[in-house]
Amino acid sequence: MTTARQPNSSSGSDTSAPNRRELLALVQPWGQEHLLAFWDELSPVEQNKLAAQLRDIDFAQIARLYRNASAAQASVPSDSTSQAPAAEDPAALASRAEPPPAIRLGDANPMFSLDEAARRGNAALSAGKLGVVLVAGGQGTRLGFDHPKGLYPIGPVSGATLFQILIEKLIAVGRCHGVRIPLYLMTSPATHEETLAALAEHDRFGLASDDLLVFCQGTMPAVDAATGRLLLEGKGRLALSPDGHGGTLAALVKSGALADIQRRGIEQLFYMQVDNPLVQVCDPALIGYHLLADSQLSTQVVAKRTPLDRVGNVVLVDGKLRIIEYSDLPDDAAKARLPDGSLKLWAGNIAVHVFEVAFLARRSLGDGRLPFHIARKKVDHIDASGRSVEPPTPNAVKFEQFIFDLLPAARNAMVVEVDETTTFAPLKNASGEQRDSPETVQAQMVALHRAWLREAGATIDDHVPVEISPCFALDAAELRGKIEAGLRVSIPTYFH
Repeated sequence: MTTARQPNSSSGSDTSAPNRRELLALVQPWGQEHLLAFWDELSPVEQNKLAAQLRDIDFAQIARLYRNASAAQASVPSDSTSQAPAAEDPAALASRAEPPPAIRLGDANPMFSLDEAARRGNAALSAGKLGVVLVAGGQGTRLGFDHPKGLYPIGPVSGATLFQILIEKLIAVGRCHGVRIPLYLMTSPATHEETLAALAEHDRFGLASDDLLVFCQGTMPAVDAATGRLLLEGKGRLALSPDGHGGTLAALVKSGALADIQRRGIEQLFYMQVDNPLVQVCDPALIGYHLLADSQLSTQVVAKRTPLDRVGNVVLVDGKLRIIEYSDLPDDAAKARLPDGSLKLWAGNIAVHVFEVAFLARRSLGDGRLPFHIARKKVDHIDASGRSVEPPTPNAVKFEQFIFDLLPAARNAMVVEVDETTTFAPLKNASGEQRDSPETVQAQMVALHRAWLREAGATIDDHVPVEISPCFALDAAELRGKIEAGLRVSIPTYFH
C-alpha cells in the first residue's frame, strides 16, 4: 500500500527542541505571539509538534482570509457557510440563477442517447483510462459513531462497512472490464491512522496494494472571529480542521497522487464521497456523457423532492454552471417555479463527478487554485491562562474549499440526472431521523436489491431483508445468471 504522510504532524522521534526565537520571528509579524505562550511548559516532543504546525501555516494567507471574513461578517448569518468577498455573494448569484442544461431522465431528445453514452463509458473503462477518488475524511459524529464514517457497518444483512461496499464495487467494475482501477482515498487528520489500520486489517477488502494510495487532506487553523488570532486547542496544539472537500486538489498534488495518476496514463477520475453506499462506482453512462461532450467536469444530480432539500443546487449563472449551497440559497429563490409548475432550481448535487485529469493538473497551479469559503462555528479552545473554553455561540472563523468551485472554469461542464431511489442514499443523520439515517439508507439498499432479485426471476417474501454483495452482482442483469431458476427467499439473505 502506498500512503502519503499525514500533514501537520510529527512523529515525535526527534526530541531536540526547535528554536523558539525562530518561531517567534515567524508568528510575530502577524500578531500571533500568543501561540508560543505556553512554550516552556511543553515537552520536547510537544514543542516539535507545535513547531511543525506553525511552519505549515501560510500566515499571510490567513490574514487575508480573515480580512475578507471580517468585511463580510455583517451580511452573513451565524453558523453558516458563505463565500468570501473575492467571490460573488450567493444571494446575488441566486437572483440570476437559471435551471442548468442537463441530460434529464425521460428526456425524449437528449444530446446523446443512454446506449451511446454507456458504450462510450464502457470503452473508456476497458481501456484502463479511469481512476477513482474517494473522499473519506469525515467522522461519524452525527451518527453517534466515534470512528471514520467509512467504517460504519451499513450493510442491512451483512453489516458490511461503507468502505467494504464501495471498494468491492470498484473491484467488481474492474473485473467486468478486465482492468485494475486504482483508488485514491483521501482521509483527514482525524481519520487517517484509523483508516489505514482498518484497511490493513481487512487486506484492503481485496483491492491490490498497488492499486490503493491513501493520502491525507490539508488543514486550516480556526481563527478567533473578534481578534483574528489563531485559536489553540491545547497548550501545544492549534485548533485545526480539514480544509474542505475542495482540499482534494491540493492534497492530490502534495501527496504525489496526481503524479501517480499521470504516470499510470489515467485520463479521467471518477469522484465520490464515502457516505453513499448506492453510488454507481464508475457509472459508464456518466463517463460516456462526459467524454461525448468533451467535458472537463461532469456532475450527477437528482431532482429535488422539495424546494428546501438540504443539497447543493446546481444552477446556470451567466452561462456558467455553479453550485449554490442550500444554506446560501434564499427561500424565495429555492421555491421559485417555472410556468409549468415545476421547480425552477431542481438539480440537487450528490457529490458524484468525473474530472479530466489534465484539467485538474492545470487548475492546481497558480491562480487556478480554488477559493476559500468562510464558515462561522463554535470552536473549543484554551484561553490566555490555559483554561478550556466551550463557547455557547459561534466564536470562530473557519476556512474551507469546495471542489465544485471548479465548475465555472470547466469546458463543456455537463449535468446528468439519475434516479435518487437507485443511486443516492447518503448516510448523514442519527438513527430515528426521517431522512439519511441508518434505517432509511438500509431500507433503500434492501428495496433496490429486492427489485434486482425479482427482475432476475426470484420470489421474495414480504418484509424479508436481502443484500447483494457487489462482488456477487452489480445489477439485475448480472444477478440473473447467478441465481437458480425459481429461487424463493424467505429468510434474511446476503448474496456474496
